[in-house]
Amino acid sequence: MAFDAGVRTGTDFLNLRFDALDFDAALDAIAARASLDTAFAYVTTPNVDHVVGLAREPSRRELYERAWLTLNDSRVLEALAARAGVKLAATPGSDLVDALFDRVIDRHEPIAIIGGDAGMIEELIRRYRLTDVRWHQPPMRLKGKPDAIVDAAAFAARQRARFTFICVGAPQQEMIAYAISLQPGASGVGICAGASLEFITGRAQRAPARMRAMGLEWLHRLVHEPRRLWRRYLVNGPYVFSLFWAWRAEMAAASAA
Repeated sequence: MAFDAGVRTGTDFLNLRFDALDFDAALDAIAARASLDTAFAYVTTPNVDHVVGLAREPSRRELYERAWLTLNDSRVLEALAARAGVKLAATPGSDLVDALFDRVIDRHEPIAIIGGDAGMIEELIRRYRLTDVRWHQPPMRLKGKPDAIVDAAAFAARQRARFTFICVGAPQQEMIAYAISLQPGASGVGICAGASLEFITGRAQRAPARMRAMGLEWLHRLVHEPRRLWRRYLVNGPYVFSLFWAWRAEMAAASAA
C-alpha cells in the first residue's frame, strides 16, 4: 500500500504503477491522509482513456509518478489484468467521490472544486447540504494554457481545504494536481475526479449497476453522448488491446531473459 507520497508500492500493469487497494482500503487511506496536517498529495484514477493517452504522450508519466495514490478506475483494465494473472481491483472514481461526501466530509468544512459549472455546484451543495464550497472555473482548452493551470493551482493552495476535487478531464486535472503539489504551503488531498461530480449530482447519467459490473459503462456513456465520446470509445479505446498484447510480450521476454 502507498500511504507515503515518496514511496510507491503496488502493481505494475501496462507500464503504469497502480496502488493495489480495494475500494474500502482506498477510502480509508484517503480519509486518514486528509486528517493529517501534511503537504498536499493527490489521487489519480486512470481508466482506459488515460492509459492510451499516456502511451501516446509519454510526457504525462511524471503526472502519475508524483501522485500519492493511483487507483484503477476501469473494469476493462481489471479484466485485462486478470487475464494476465494480475490482481487489479477496480475502484470507480465516481463511487469513491460519492463515499467521501457521504461518509468522510463534514458538510461545514471548506471544500475546493476546480471545474464544472454553476448548476453542478448548486446541486452538489443541495445534495450534501454543504455550507462552504469554494469554486474555481478555469478556461476551456486548459492543456495549452500554463498560466491558467498555475492560477488554478494557486487557488487550491490558498484554500487550505482537506479535499480539493479537480474536474477538468485528463490530462488537465493531473496537470493541475501536479502544479498544486509544487505550491509552497499547499495541503490536503486532491482528487482527480473527472466526471465524478457530474454523476453524483445527476448532471450525467451513470450506467445501471449491472452494466457497470460487466464492464460496459463505456457503452452506456457512448449511447447517451455519441457526439462527444465516439472517438474515445470507438477509435482511441480499442488501442488498449494492442498495448496489452505488447505488454504481455514484453513481460514474457523479460521472464525468459
